[in-house]
Amino acid sequence: MYAYTAPFQNPAGSPIRELFKYLSEPGMISFAGGYPASDLFDMQGLGAAQARAFEDPILCLQYGPTDGLPGLKAQLVALMARRGASCRPEQMLVTTGSQQGLDLLLRVLVEPGDVVLTEQPAYPATLQALRLQQARVVTVPVDGDGLDTGRLADLLASGAVARPKLLYTVPTFANPTGATLARERRLELLRLAVRYRFLIVEDDPYGDLRFAGEPIPSILALADDVDGSRDWVVHFSSLSKVVAPGLRIGWTVAPLEIARRCVIAKQTVDLCTTPWSQAVAARYLEDGSLERHLPRITAAYGRKNGALCRALRAGLGDAIAFHQPEGGMFVWARMPGVDAAQLLACAIERKVMFVPGKAFFADQPDAAALRLSFAAPGIDAIEEGARRLQQAYQMLADQA
Repeated sequence: MYAYTAPFQNPAGSPIRELFKYLSEPGMISFAGGYPASDLFDMQGLGAAQARAFEDPILCLQYGPTDGLPGLKAQLVALMARRGASCRPEQMLVTTGSQQGLDLLLRVLVEPGDVVLTEQPAYPATLQALRLQQARVVTVPVDGDGLDTGRLADLLASGAVARPKLLYTVPTFANPTGATLARERRLELLRLAVRYRFLIVEDDPYGDLRFAGEPIPSILALADDVDGSRDWVVHFSSLSKVVAPGLRIGWTVAPLEIARRCVIAKQTVDLCTTPWSQAVAARYLEDGSLERHLPRITAAYGRKNGALCRALRAGLGDAIAFHQPEGGMFVWARMPGVDAAQLLACAIERKVMFVPGKAFFADQPDAAALRLSFAAPGIDAIEEGARRLQQAYQMLADQA
């Protein structure tokens, strides 16, 4: 009846969002969505920041510049400097969540048929965005140290694919695997980008959520160590995971020519990210609230991560294998011989949810993989959820 554009003739929605209909069921324990813990929101700090922001009501209520309020950009530039990555305000664009940053970048750079590299497994919303842009997605495997740059180097040297436009990666506490790209691999990735002239798109929403191990500089921060590589890095970050998703504050740091074009693309989307939220975020960062509150978040997530991993080992033993992350929000697991989609159906009956791993694969999905998020539930719920998962596993075994 209607003439849709090619990407929307048969579109697929988010497989994770499809699970949200079960959240309202009484007693449901969810390891599914990547939600931060709502009881860890800094209500007092955000309330004070909002009151201070509204001291200038016109700033909050009027349209703002497309690239972001200058006061917020100044705070984000300072935040990036504390993270070891220098940038100038004109290289930065404030976005409505970091997902908008990716959407704008794809609009600016990727045409139908362009080769885009992603790690495998990868964040489903990124795969969805690439498909809607009609990119040709080529995957690179990951292991416990993140993206396998050796395999990437072999792929690029072989000439098996056309020169990629860009490579998308979540190098620190990746979604879904929780893995962190080793420092030497980050440097090798920068060298490959310079040699083969492709853009590294570094998505870093979780980097501040480290609760164990030693920090590794971002790819953007390390670009100063590899000649010419700064021109080949675009960096996304967000306050969603460390402050609150409801602010919808993300940002992009990019080479000037890319940043300028992303600003023009944003003008046609929403004119500007909500100035009220930007003003609140600026005040929150200005008074040091994020630095004061982060230790509470990371300590809590460390305890939750430990509780989940212990409970999985105790309840499922050799039936499950996983890498315990040093930060972030996710545990990536495999249950050999188990179809995770079938296990999910049994798990929902037992009032517990997770995300089957095939949602994170652009090709050759691993049916035995699953992602569990430990961030939102409390420790008692985590332990009970793991017990219910063990019961669901037994239920599935009994049906075999």
